[in-house]
Amino acid sequence: MKNITLGRTGITVPQNGFGALPIQRISTESAVKLLRRAYAGGMRYYDTARGYTDSEEKLGLAFGNGWLKREEVYIATKTHALTPEGFWKDLETSLRLLKTDYIDVYQFHNLPRCFRPGDGTGMYECMLEAKRQGKIRHIGASAHKIGVAQEVAQSGLYEVLQYPLSYIAEDIELDLLATCQRNNVGFVCMKGLAGGLITNARAAMAFVSQFDGLIPIWGIQREKELDDWLSFMDETPVLDDGLRAFIEGERRELMGSFCRGCGYCLPCTVGIRISDCNRMSLMIRRAPSEKWLGAPWQAEMAKIETCVDCRQCVSKCPYELDIPNLLRKNLEDYRSVLAGKIKVTD
Repeated sequence: MKNITLGRTGITVPQNGFGALPIQRISTESAVKLLRRAYAGGMRYYDTARGYTDSEEKLGLAFGNGWLKREEVYIATKTHALTPEGFWKDLETSLRLLKTDYIDVYQFHNLPRCFRPGDGTGMYECMLEAKRQGKIRHIGASAHKIGVAQEVAQSGLYEVLQYPLSYIAEDIELDLLATCQRNNVGFVCMKGLAGGLITNARAAMAFVSQFDGLIPIWGIQREKELDDWLSFMDETPVLDDGLRAFIEGERRELMGSFCRGCGYCLPCTVGIRISDCNRMSLMIRRAPSEKWLGAPWQAEMAKIETCVDCRQCVSKCPYELDIPNLLRKNLEDYRSVLAGKIKVTD
């Protein structure tokens, strides 16, 4: 496993980061055990957010209270705040829960626009002041909209950009990575498994390992998942001809208008589980299981018929998907599977 330096931050870590969103779904005991195993296995970069319920608290319990020296790990977190008051409240809460007196990379979460000095919001000025006070080390942003991400990368104001990138990325997303590299902006790669649609960990790791200045943050919830990523510390997959051919096949199947599962479309005005239902057509093929065809999921998919085309979900989707029509296509395909017109094997 090679070490990478994250842009101009000077942060140098193995190219194998821990995405701590999923640990909010497991017990505190399990989360602490998982995080400490990740550290023992060589992972040094941990990403969380104020919005991930108790994820920060679990990280604090795992690494705080003198369990290790603070400088032995790099911790990144995020704020959804859109006002200076919210910014300072989130920052102080994060510091307390993480049991630390500084955050290595502090990020605006799902940035709605590229905050700049003097733009009237006061938000970037908060970052500068927090850095001056020593409460944060580096200024970053996460984004889902490509235009906002490009502006961040070109602005010269941000040291780190977090953006979705996987081997089914489109050219415009690879261009974004190139922009970051030209401007010496560290690139944190989220959704390296495309929200669960990519199931070949070797191919995913080989793809990101091509790039310098990039660290992937794998969303890890289970011991088996951690085992896979840690196994690559000693034997990192190489993007050889076999994996290239596999990835090309995956790209032909998956690229285009598909739901990434980010959940920013929610809540639905009529209770449809959009980010689950809008991926059903792919999930029943790529992760076949009888559970997808059981009564609970049939009931969830049937809710698609109650869609009133309010299109609030469309206005919130970072990828500008035509969500109502994609939902209907997923329902049609799902019912074809149920009727036996399309065979899915487990």
